[in-house]
Amino acid sequence: MRRRAAALCGAVVVAGCVTAAPADATSPRTAASAPVAPVAPVAPVTWQKCGTKQHPTLQCGTVRVPLDHARPSGKQITLALTRVPHTARTFQGPLLVNPGGPGGSGRMLAGFVASSLPESVAAQYDVIGFDPRGVGQSEPALDCVPDHFAPVRPASVPATPAVEQANLARARFFATSCGRKYADLLPHLTTVDAARDLDVVRRALGAPRLSYFGYSYGTYLGAVYAKLFPKRVRRMVLDSVVDPTGVWYHDNLRQDLSFDDRHRAFMAWIARHDAVYRLGTDPARVEAKWLAMREALARKPAGGTVGAAELEDTFIPAGYYDGYWPRLAEAFAAYANDGRAEPLVEAFQDLGAADSSSGNGYSIYTSVQCGDIAWPRDWQRWRRDTWAVYRKAPFMAWNNTWYNAPCAFWPSSPKHRPLNVANTELPPVLLFQATGDAATPYEGAVTLHRLLAHSSLVVEQGGGNHGVTLSGNSCLDKHLSAYLTDGTVPRGRAGAADAVCERTPEPKPEKADDKKGAAAAGSPGDPRANGTSRGSLLHRLVGFRG
Repeated sequence: MRRRAAALCGAVVVAGCVTAAPADATSPRTAASAPVAPVAPVAPVTWQKCGTKQHPTLQCGTVRVPLDHARPSGKQITLALTRVPHTARTFQGPLLVNPGGPGGSGRMLAGFVASSLPESVAAQYDVIGFDPRGVGQSEPALDCVPDHFAPVRPASVPATPAVEQANLARARFFATSCGRKYADLLPHLTTVDAARDLDVVRRALGAPRLSYFGYSYGTYLGAVYAKLFPKRVRRMVLDSVVDPTGVWYHDNLRQDLSFDDRHRAFMAWIARHDAVYRLGTDPARVEAKWLAMREALARKPAGGTVGAAELEDTFIPAGYYDGYWPRLAEAFAAYANDGRAEPLVEAFQDLGAADSSSGNGYSIYTSVQCGDIAWPRDWQRWRRDTWAVYRKAPFMAWNNTWYNAPCAFWPSSPKHRPLNVANTELPPVLLFQATGDAATPYEGAVTLHRLLAHSSLVVEQGGGNHGVTLSGNSCLDKHLSAYLTDGTVPRGRAGAADAVCERTPEPKPEKADDKKGAAAAGSPGDPRANGTSRGSLLHRLVGFRG
C-alpha cells in the first residue's frame, strides 16, 4: 500500500575521511538500554551527477554507517543519498528530507522539495534525500517475503475461524521469514538506529548542525533525532505528526477510528454528487452499498485479483488524499450500479497493489515498528481489541490488524526502552497538521506541540489530507517558507494552534477528458504538477501507511 519512489541512480563509492566532533552531550542511556561507544571517523560524501530531466542538478552519493552504533568500528552498511545543491550566496546548510513510512524511499523527495519550495528559499539549502537503513538503494535492502501481498489474500474480516487462521498463518510466516533471512539486521532496524544514522550523515556532510523536514513517520524520526542530538538541530519541520506517546500499538488502534471517519466523509462526498455516481443521497446508504460490495468481492473477486482485502487496500489511499476520490467513486459506481469490474481492477493496480510490487517497504515497516517497541504477544488481546474497534469503525480495523500482525510473532526483541521525546533544548520547531488527518490524527500534533518547548503548530482547519505542505495550500506554504528563510514561526495567543489556515477545496467529480490531463500532471516532475496535481505527486512520494 505504500508507493516507493523510483530509483534515481546507483550507489557511489565514498573516499576520504572527516574527523568527527564528539556526539551530542545528551546521554544515549535516555534512549537505549546500553551506552553507545564513541563515534568513529566518517568519510565525506563524494557526489556524482545523476540528474534527471525534471531535476537536472541532482547528485547522488553514499554514506557508510555502523550497523550497530554501539560498535562504530564494526560492520558497516550503506545509505544512499541524493542532493540538490544550493545556488544562493546565502548558504543555510543541509536540509534533510524524509517521506515517512517507515520504509519510504526519500531519494526522490529531494528533487520534489527543492522544486516545490520558492526558488529563493530552496537555493539557500543543500536539499538532501536519503534512503534510511534497509530501504531502497541503501545496502543491504530487506525483502522478507516478496509476494506477501499477492492477490487474492484471505478476507480481512475473520467471519469464520478458517479465515482468521489463514491470516494468522500469513503473519507468522512473514515474521519467521524475516528472522530467518535477516537475523543479524533486525535488532538494528529501529528508529533510534535511523536517528543515529542521520547524525553520521550530518558529519559526512561536514555540517555542524542540520535542518530537517519530515512527513508522517518522518516526524517521529525527527523528534527522536532531536532528543538524541538537540544541539545539532538548526531548523525542523514536522508535517502530519505521529503521536509519540502511542507508538505503535495504540497509534494503530486510533488510526482505525480516524480512517473510518475519513471513509465516511468520502461516502458523504459521493452522496453529495449523486447526480454523477447514482449511489444515493444518504451517506449511510452509500456506505451500506460499499460494505455490500466488500462482501460480494469476498465471495467472488473481481477480475481474479480484487477480493475484499484488496478492495480495502484500494480505498485506504482515499483516507490519505482526497484527490483520489473521483476515480475511486467512479470505480465504486461502475461495480455497484452496472456490475463492471474493470475500473475497480485498474484502481487496485494503481493504488492498492503498490506494496505487492516491492516487499522492501513493508519489510522495513514491520522491522522498524516491531523492533521499536514491545507489542502484545497474546493474540487474544489483538483479537479482542480489534473486534471492539470494528464495531465502531468497520472500514479498516481488521485490514490494519493483519498489516501489523507480524509484530505479535516478531523474532527479535526491542533493544531500546520507549523514548520520551519531550525536549526543552531545541530552537523553535514548526509543526503542520490537518484536523481531519486519518493516518496521523490531530491529537498527536497537539501532544508533540506540548512536548517540544518553543514549537509552533500550524493547523489546516477542516482538512483531511496527510502531508499538507507543498501540495497547493498557499497559507501553509507561506509559514513554511518564512521559517526556512529566517526561522520565523507564528505565535498564537490561545488554543492549541499558533496559526490556522483554511483547508484546500474538496475535489470535484471529473469528466473523462479531465482525468487524462490530471494523470499527466501528476507525473513526477511534470511542470504542470502544481495545486492538486502537485498534491497527488506528494502523496505518491510520501505513500501510505504513515
